[in-house]
Amino acid sequence: MENPFIYSDDNKRYHTFHYYLKHTYHSKVFKVPLNGGFTCPNRDGSKGIGGCSFCSALGSGDSVIQSEDLMEQFEKGKIMMQRKWPNGKAMAYFQAYTNTYGPLEKIKNCLNPFMQREDVVALCIATRADCLEDEIIQYLDSLCERKDIWIEVGLQTIHDSTAKAMNRGHDVACFYDAIQRLSKTRCKICVHIINGLPYETKEMMLETAKAVAKLPVHAIKIHMLHLLNNTQLAKEYEKKPFPILTRDEYVEIICEQLTYLPQEMIIERLTGDGLAHDLIAPIWTIKKVCVLNEIDKYMASHNLMQGMNHTF
Repeated sequence: MENPFIYSDDNKRYHTFHYYLKHTYHSKVFKVPLNGGFTCPNRDGSKGIGGCSFCSALGSGDSVIQSEDLMEQFEKGKIMMQRKWPNGKAMAYFQAYTNTYGPLEKIKNCLNPFMQREDVVALCIATRADCLEDEIIQYLDSLCERKDIWIEVGLQTIHDSTAKAMNRGHDVACFYDAIQRLSKTRCKICVHIINGLPYETKEMMLETAKAVAKLPVHAIKIHMLHLLNNTQLAKEYEKKPFPILTRDEYVEIICEQLTYLPQEMIIERLTGDGLAHDLIAPIWTIKKVCVLNEIDKYMASHNLMQGMNHTF
């Protein structure tokens, strides 16, 4: 039976990043995660200490090759990726911590060398909404003349009460302001959200997805909350456990969220890659392929497609 979803070459009923990359670059494209040596205003005391309560000690850069030299990180990471995809093209992915937090000159020194590499098709820069000053946005926009520039901005939730409890360090108004300023550039924008944050209801998670659906952004990453060793949230959970979504609950929520997102919005991720030795819960997220398969089966059996409930 032919898949009725327009942005698909297979059985997926949502707009996968794989589909976008294949049709944009006509090749397999992989990300090489990097640590540019930045920190975070929520760690160094300017906004807070300890970071967001769910964030790992490595600032979500746990898969980065450990080296102080950026090019060494990239070369080793690229070699690992090309073992699986020998003819694949690379994106330089500045993943760890907040990669626009610091002097503009430092940001330029990190990004500019990768702009000169012919084997890099795009740069991906993970950051926070409160670390996107106008001069930084202007610089990032200027890079778009030579390569695709993706800016990944962590939202996690539109609910300020949850964000405050997670020690995010800024409110949703700050996020909306940053997205509006970014939307006036040539940069591509990806928003991160997390399902399963403590005490959020299904309705609250759907509200976050519906809010992202109305934003001028190109892509979304959706993540199940991971309780990781040595995080503040893990310590809080140990003292007072809170409900954790089951796999079935997560799949149902994800599939409904997808129906509210516009068809053209790229779905970069539907589940995370938590390191097994650091993961406390939920253990079911380790089997990423199983989660994705369950999402595909649920959408097909319930005749759901991305965008079917989207309202303009």
